[in-house]
Amino acid sequence: RNYHRIDSKAIMRMMSDLLRIALPQITETLSPALIQQYGLMGKAEAMQQIHFPQNSDTLQRARFRLKFEELFYVQLKLLRQKDQRKVELAGQIFNEVPTLVHFYKNIMPFDLTGAQKRVIHEIYKDFLAGKQMNRLLQGDVGSGKTIVAFISMLMAADNGAQSCLMAPTEILADQHYQGLKVYADQLGINLGKLTGSTPTRVRRELHEQLRAGEMQMLVGTHALLEDVVQFRNLGLTIMDEQHRFGVAQRSKLWNKNPYVIPHVLVMTATPIPRTLAMTLYGDLDVSVIDELPAGRKPIVTVHRYDANRLKVFQFIRDQVALGRQVYIVYPLIEESETLDYKDLTDGYESVSRAFPEMQISIVHGRMKAEEKDFEMARFVKKETQIMVATTVIEVGVNVPNASVMVIESAERFGLSQLHQLRGRVGRGA
Repeated sequence: RNYHRIDSKAIMRMMSDLLRIALPQITETLSPALIQQYGLMGKAEAMQQIHFPQNSDTLQRARFRLKFEELFYVQLKLLRQKDQRKVELAGQIFNEVPTLVHFYKNIMPFDLTGAQKRVIHEIYKDFLAGKQMNRLLQGDVGSGKTIVAFISMLMAADNGAQSCLMAPTEILADQHYQGLKVYADQLGINLGKLTGSTPTRVRRELHEQLRAGEMQMLVGTHALLEDVVQFRNLGLTIMDEQHRFGVAQRSKLWNKNPYVIPHVLVMTATPIPRTLAMTLYGDLDVSVIDELPAGRKPIVTVHRYDANRLKVFQFIRDQVALGRQVYIVYPLIEESETLDYKDLTDGYESVSRAFPEMQISIVHGRMKAEEKDFEMARFVKKETQIMVATTVIEVGVNVPNASVMVIESAERFGLSQLHQLRGRVGRGA
């Protein structure tokens, strides 16, 4: 065989020849109005400049033009799908709103924020439209998404429909259940909880009550997706921390009502810019709770290097002296040979040496459930001043007295984890 070496100059000549042939056949795919509005380069020119740029500026403009077009058509497709869904998919109409929905005026110990009321109105308008609601609810941890979800569930109950709320973890599902049950009991609502650890006997009772329509609301984990879980008339499905669920799981909940597709509300605490939300969740309408309840102070987030560790420790002492409590979070339980991150085991020893006068709790994923519950209970009762933990505290821990969180090796965590962790503090007045 004879092999011929092709150098970079030969490749450039071939590309130049191909472009000379192809460019006259490239037609513009965006409207003149769009090109003018965003100052875009023409498509043929962009193809020329992406291969043979005159300078770095034209190369950047060519890349922007091609990326813009790609995302433009992704969004256009999603918007067309959303419009088509609104035409084709009928949803139950919830037009009965008796005193049940306005329960917060009588039994809730606080008033709803203006943002919560606005979002509830947006959801109610969806319920009246006769088309399936498919809405994304954004709001920082502690902004009151859960109570908005509960009021939406009450609207369904007012209209003879059942609803379910699915959370990604058992701890979070239990937190939702305990928080909502207080109100559900006062209103005579039958609220159930279904998770992987629910005993078989209780499961059977839940399944029977759901099929008979005797249970109006159900909170749970992925256990809700099991085929054996059947509703008499599921009208509303809610997913918390929706980024942890896939489209297939969302659609599986839809199919729990074979007659009329239920309304869908998905919630996230991760802030998503509106333009990015359109790209990621273009098939969803977006609502934002951008106001914190009264008494919740804004959380100040700062970055500190190891050189400032002693100052951070002094700040912890000052806060504890004021009667506050502190979380210190690590990405790993033990030291890793491959990852250069702070770990909980060494961290606990270091914190113990730095604060010998304080009581310290330790919580991580390898502990038995009873051990974790015991340590968390000590922290809640203020028997310990510092909790050294991994991300198991990301959800399910509500300690109003905790005002400080130190996150070690923060670059190890994802954006959603950081926002969830951040939401563990600042819950007190």
